[in-house]
Amino acid sequence: MTTMTDTSNAARFREFKMPDVGEGLTEAEILKWYVQPGDTVTDGQVVCEVETAKAAVELPIPFDGVVHELRFPEGTTVDVGQVIIAVDVAPGSGPAAAEPEAPAPAPEAEAPKGRQPVLVGYGVAESSTKRRARKGAETAPPAAAPAAVQAELNGQGTAAVPEARPLAKPPVRKLAKDLGIDLATVTPTGVGGVITREDVHAAATPSEPVAPAAPAVEPVVPVAEPVPAGARETRIPVKGVRKAIAQAMVGSAFTAPHVTEFVTVDVTRTMKLVAELKEDKDMAGVRVNPLLVIAKALLVAIKRNPGVNAVWDEANQEIVQKHYVNLGIAAATPRGLIVPNIKDAHDQTLPQLAASLGELVATARDGKTSPAAMAGGTVTITNVGVFGVDTGTPILNPGESAILAVGAIKLQPWVHKGKVKPRQVTTLALSFDHRLIDGELGSKFLADIAAILEQPKRLITWA
Repeated sequence: MTTMTDTSNAARFREFKMPDVGEGLTEAEILKWYVQPGDTVTDGQVVCEVETAKAAVELPIPFDGVVHELRFPEGTTVDVGQVIIAVDVAPGSGPAAAEPEAPAPAPEAEAPKGRQPVLVGYGVAESSTKRRARKGAETAPPAAAPAAVQAELNGQGTAAVPEARPLAKPPVRKLAKDLGIDLATVTPTGVGGVITREDVHAAATPSEPVAPAAPAVEPVVPVAEPVPAGARETRIPVKGVRKAIAQAMVGSAFTAPHVTEFVTVDVTRTMKLVAELKEDKDMAGVRVNPLLVIAKALLVAIKRNPGVNAVWDEANQEIVQKHYVNLGIAAATPRGLIVPNIKDAHDQTLPQLAASLGELVATARDGKTSPAAMAGGTVTITNVGVFGVDTGTPILNPGESAILAVGAIKLQPWVHKGKVKPRQVTTLALSFDHRLIDGELGSKFLADIAAILEQPKRLITWA
């Protein structure tokens, strides 16, 4: 570790600290470094990938320069607020004075008091640095494409934000690149002048269609680690997303009184609708599948039964009814099950909902789902049918009131118009929080979803 010993030397180096990339996160594990000492970096360039308790996140550097030092190796769990990289912002101005490397704080060392700002909108938690060995660390790939620009706060609390560079998150920048859109020409509508996905789509011309989205019903299959010959057991450390899932599910199961109801429904007409939508020119460029129609059916059912879209406020002993729907979609990823959600899904048209589902699943497949994308959900769909499973009893996503499990759609004998015929049939399972949803409301909600899937024209008459 190199430490500056005089004022001119200190002015040459800027330190980048581990930010709180979520709400109240205290630590993150460095998965990959995309740069090494001596590499030139530019404002907004992704320098590393870290894993928090919620997701894997790429971190962009907020200034230009030459990498002077990486403070922690890959596989290290670092507290929010710890310096992870030092950059020479004035290379060529003379040699830097070197001092012996200072050891990193021990795990049991007491963290400094107080919170210091790191990135705009992020805070620093009080904790201690922990080093964990990481198996199978590989050489980092070349620097990734530029990500969203984030301002660093200096010691005096002033933000150094480059005004000329458009503000956008990494997935949005990738979307703009794929569509051939110059972000400098896009009008931002997000908070603080941030460019959103909708802004990029709005800037796209008809001659630049959106690329087909990834299938929304196919799971991401984790790659199994090879088992050494003769091994009788394997121990897997529980951390990151997997640890957060376990804690959240235990908290949900033993906090909210779960009730699960089931209904088996003939979805033959829904499957015919899916086939017709695939040929509809208005749906060109997006992925159409049964999950799309099921999601739309759930949104219409919520409109008819608004009481299910609520949350229990234990502190104030109140039921908080939401007048918007952030629709969660459970996604299996190599890091575990995550539940990103589509913001304000209730306001989206069918083509918009299809595009949102595709983007959500594609981002989850790439392991790039942000903590913000998983926060604020109101109700969730989990599609266990992709595994050939008929149904299940899903556990509520914490902070939500209901979750719908969709079983496999199979050709089965069914009484239709007085005769036994082969029909496409599936089983739906709805788990809900019995503190705020009683049996009558839960039953009506589930029955409405089933009725729409049986007669999809109700999407029009009930909407």
